[in-house]
Amino acid sequence: MTVTLAVALIALALVDSTSFGTLLIPIWLLLAPGRLRAGRIAVYLTTIATFYLGVGILLVLGADTALTAVRSIDIPPVPLRIAQLILGALLIALSYRLEARAAQRAGNPGKIQLWRSRTMSGTGSSAGLMKLALVAAALEVATMLPYLAAVSLLANADLAWHLIGITLAAYCIVMTLPALALALARFAAHQRVDPLLQRINEWLSRNSAKALGWTVGGIGIGLTLNAAIALAFDPA
Repeated sequence: MTVTLAVALIALALVDSTSFGTLLIPIWLLLAPGRLRAGRIAVYLTTIATFYLGVGILLVLGADTALTAVRSIDIPPVPLRIAQLILGALLIALSYRLEARAAQRAGNPGKIQLWRSRTMSGTGSSAGLMKLALVAAALEVATMLPYLAAVSLLANADLAWHLIGITLAAYCIVMTLPALALALARFAAHQRVDPLLQRINEWLSRNSAKALGWTVGGIGIGLTLNAAIALAFDPA
């Protein structure tokens, strides 16, 4: 594995670490009043990481099969680059739409906050946390663009299967590190950390949809520039 690939994967994992399921929900759980059980947040983060790892392995298997099939087809480079250019432009347009739709959603938190307090204090079942993690991760499957980019990089890196598995596992661990760090800080310095968690929670609630738009736009710009440069300097 090259240094460039490793840096790219770490950067993508850190982007993934700021998603709704990997950071916003853990912060919300950590804001539960009273004494919290460390094992409960560990259950949630482990479930999220395991789900991502399983999806990543399936995606790499599918990507490897798809790449093998595509490489066996003789596709002229110009139409392929034009298709890439169109896809990049569509992603850029989609990013503006996603950013325009970014809005904070309000709801009735009463029963949910009560469930959170009971679950995080240990009086409720930890199975509820696992279900919450699975639902959050499943809802994010269609928008886990950084993870899809990471899987694509690994599928094209020509690595051994055991290295791909280890790399995906490391990716999932890095993805949960910010939430884990906040959890450790919450348990070590409850009174001093709570205001910070509140501010992060409010910021993520306002900007999570915008962050998705920025990610989509960045991928679109990369695809568009790559296709444009290839068409301009190596059209054949």
